[in-house]
Amino acid sequence: MSYVGPDFEPPQPRRSRRGPLTVALAALVPGALLGWLVYETVGGSGDAGGSGQATVRSSPPSAPDAPTDDGKEPSASPTRKPTASSTSAPAPASGPLKGKVVVIDPGHNPENFQHPSEINRKVNIGTNWKECDTTGTSTNDGYTEAKFTLDVAHRMRTLLEEQGATVKLTQDADRPYGPCVDERARIGNEAKADAVVSVHADGSGAGNRGFHVILPGAVHAGAADTRAIVAPSRDLGERVAGRFVAVTGSAPSNYVGDGGGLVTRKDLGGLNLSTVPKVFIECGNMRDSKDAALLTSGAWRQKAAQGISEGIVSFLRG
Repeated sequence: MSYVGPDFEPPQPRRSRRGPLTVALAALVPGALLGWLVYETVGGSGDAGGSGQATVRSSPPSAPDAPTDDGKEPSASPTRKPTASSTSAPAPASGPLKGKVVVIDPGHNPENFQHPSEINRKVNIGTNWKECDTTGTSTNDGYTEAKFTLDVAHRMRTLLEEQGATVKLTQDADRPYGPCVDERARIGNEAKADAVVSVHADGSGAGNRGFHVILPGAVHAGAADTRAIVAPSRDLGERVAGRFVAVTGSAPSNYVGDGGGLVTRKDLGGLNLSTVPKVFIECGNMRDSKDAALLTSGAWRQKAAQGISEGIVSFLRG
């Protein structure tokens, strides 16, 4: 997520009350939450075109392979074709998350750049008006944030559906642009989601590395009222951050968040308009060559998806 545009103004670092210890403690949440999944990664390095593949197999062995995510999953898996209703999902399997609804919000849309007038129109985010959406950022080699977020979202969907959750995406490259930031929030609200995670990658300067999780601040103005979701969203964010560290080995951001990996903001429409627990995660900085090498790796994206998913599972199971 580039800090240019509607939800991407330069963040103001804010000291987390719990600091680095928060993430360190959260990382101790048992990895066994998804430990029964066996990951067999094929080709780990990936490239600017996102060619890394990952096979996700579940127990029992006779279960079908996970759906494909635009060519990044095993060729033997059935392809889930995008439809006009990207938020629809197949009936969930039985599992510990059966009855739970998770909304994954892949940041940006691969076609946003072709619709400048539409994504630049202003929408009400509760506290003020901002542009509908932005194009997002990219690596120096041209691997886009929009492609990254969809890939991670598809992998997360597979993992969470294996746990029995009903998973909905705010977009699946099945619409010409958007959705706008206000609609992204509305999709989670109308789904009565138990948890929503918006997936992004940052576009900061070279040398700025690491991930951070963005939490909603207490906002009560206009159409925005986040007071009821601040506490559960913090719990969700802490668990996501902790498992992300444990699974990916990535360190919290060295440029925002005071080293704790958590940042609270009140200027994001996707959070301000949410009535259900929601966080954003910036998985790394696409403009730093070392982070970019991770973000363009299919093997690492599988770890990112696993870490985020384990955090969601931990939150939903208490």
